[in-house]
Amino acid sequence: MRFTKMQGAGNDFIIINNMEEGLPERALSGLAARLCTRRLSIGADGLMVVERPEGDADYRMLFFNSDGSRGEMCGNGARCIARYGHDRGLAGARQRIETDSGVVEGERLSARLYRVRLNSPSHMETEHPIEIDCAVYDCAYVELGSPGLPHCVALLDGFISRPEDELRDLGRRMRNHPDFPKGANVTFCSHRGEKLWQALTFERGVEDFTLACGTGAGSAAAALTLRGLEDGREVQLDFPGGRLSVDVKVDGGRVSDIFLTGPTNTIAEGTVEDEEMDI
Repeated sequence: MRFTKMQGAGNDFIIINNMEEGLPERALSGLAARLCTRRLSIGADGLMVVERPEGDADYRMLFFNSDGSRGEMCGNGARCIARYGHDRGLAGARQRIETDSGVVEGERLSARLYRVRLNSPSHMETEHPIEIDCAVYDCAYVELGSPGLPHCVALLDGFISRPEDELRDLGRRMRNHPDFPKGANVTFCSHRGEKLWQALTFERGVEDFTLACGTGAGSAAAALTLRGLEDGREVQLDFPGGRLSVDVKVDGGRVSDIFLTGPTNTIAEGTVEDEEMDI
């Protein structure tokens, strides 16, 4: 079984072209959990599987988190798979990618720089305070696409100086908060300067911090723009794995478009030879 490993701003992914491999869909969840386990296998934040499109698109992307759960979509994953699709002749410099949350549009800006139009918000609450242990946190809640990919955006000044274990516990509790029946990815944001924010995401399905989150960046930029804290142009979010840039278009007080731009990196290509893997 052939694979490609890529990363975008520190989010790393394994990609399998199932148009060539022909793996049954029932096997993909277990395959993701195995291949994404660090030290025991290749290791990654998620598995992306390329399939033939069902509608008007160049190809279809199935996304699985590292625990094997199915994900609606992944922003940095979409940027990486857009490069994968271009480099392997599946699509041109502009492309349409089917996801479980709808069609995502990808664009090649240079050999390594890719931009995607994220799924538009299907639900948005710019003010959604969360109470934990009698403390109230200033949050927004966003669902991208339909069915919606859930994100909690937590404005927390100076979060980067908090002890990591304390912040991880807070992220875990927000992720599982009863206000979010589907659970939620949680992105902490702290203002650093003009159009610049420090960001860190506790990801559902990974159940820990990741080095970056593209849909988290898009959700945060959308919430910040609707709150009037940004104008929607080139909002910069610094994650531990790198900087992502987001452009947000607002029409009639609603977000109509979210564009995510950032780097991609092809790490490795090879063949899975795992003798303990059972598909």
